[in-house]
Amino acid sequence: MQRRQFLQLSAGTALLPILSRSAAAEPLTEIRIGYQKNGVLVIARQRRTLEDHFAAQNIGIKWLEFSSGPPMLEAMNVGSIHYGAVGDAPPIFAQAAGAAIVYAAGQPITNGQGILVPKDSPIRGLADLKGKRIGFTKGSSAHNVVLLALKKAGLTYGDITPVYLSPPDAGPAFAQGSIDAWSIWDPYFAIGELKQNGRVLINASEVGRTNSFYIANREFAQRNALILKQIIDVTSATARWAEDHRGDVAQSLSAVTGIPLDIQTIAANRSSFVVGPVTDEIVSTQQDVADRFHQLGLIPRPIVVRDAVWRPPQA
Repeated sequence: MQRRQFLQLSAGTALLPILSRSAAAEPLTEIRIGYQKNGVLVIARQRRTLEDHFAAQNIGIKWLEFSSGPPMLEAMNVGSIHYGAVGDAPPIFAQAAGAAIVYAAGQPITNGQGILVPKDSPIRGLADLKGKRIGFTKGSSAHNVVLLALKKAGLTYGDITPVYLSPPDAGPAFAQGSIDAWSIWDPYFAIGELKQNGRVLINASEVGRTNSFYIANREFAQRNALILKQIIDVTSATARWAEDHRGDVAQSLSAVTGIPLDIQTIAANRSSFVVGPVTDEIVSTQQDVADRFHQLGLIPRPIVVRDAVWRPPQA
């Protein structure tokens, strides 16, 4: 049942072929990385930082794009990708379904996601969401932002009508008035503001603490601990570069994703790129998210986040 529930999160998204390797000591020749239309991994792809790092080890990099975190982690669970970046909710749904994933690194989110309403909407405060249709991707970080916003407003999940939509489907629904509000992340957040007549009702940072994560396939992490540590080190170095080169970041994001530069400039200027270990504080925040989803019956069983945290090998 848990497996079936997890698969439902990825409905409509074709699974990538299972490319699992036979167990033995076959040398690693390719690292498969999942990315979305934002973040440090897009920058790493554009700058070829991982390709350059692993060239001397004769390891290639394959990039695979996803519209959101849930289908990415389904692909990771079956071994089609090894490493990727997602928001806070997808790994919780994945862990609850028994997926073969681990938390490899963490990243605090400051801005770059929140809830949009149409500019002329009568919704002016969070309490006005009562009885409204709110669009978001089920099991995504946007789902968590909705729960945090409702809690702050003193509302319950039953006070709204959730409309589960992927970002590409939610944008047109929002622009056409089929939903009253849209919980979303950049660059779609910026597209909603600039191109789809949106007004920011709340930024995620105003309703609670959120994090994003770099997730790895559990078997890959166990067999290739030193390689995974190198991937994280390169990701962290790319993030440090991005903090000081936001104009270049916007151009990289635009070049890889095809999203206009003005949109990606907004996203780059309000993003936090710093990547670090999954600290006790991050684990505690993530556990609160997991407990919230379980209390609402949105995941089938309680989980212990710490059980899925990967620890790098000590030098």
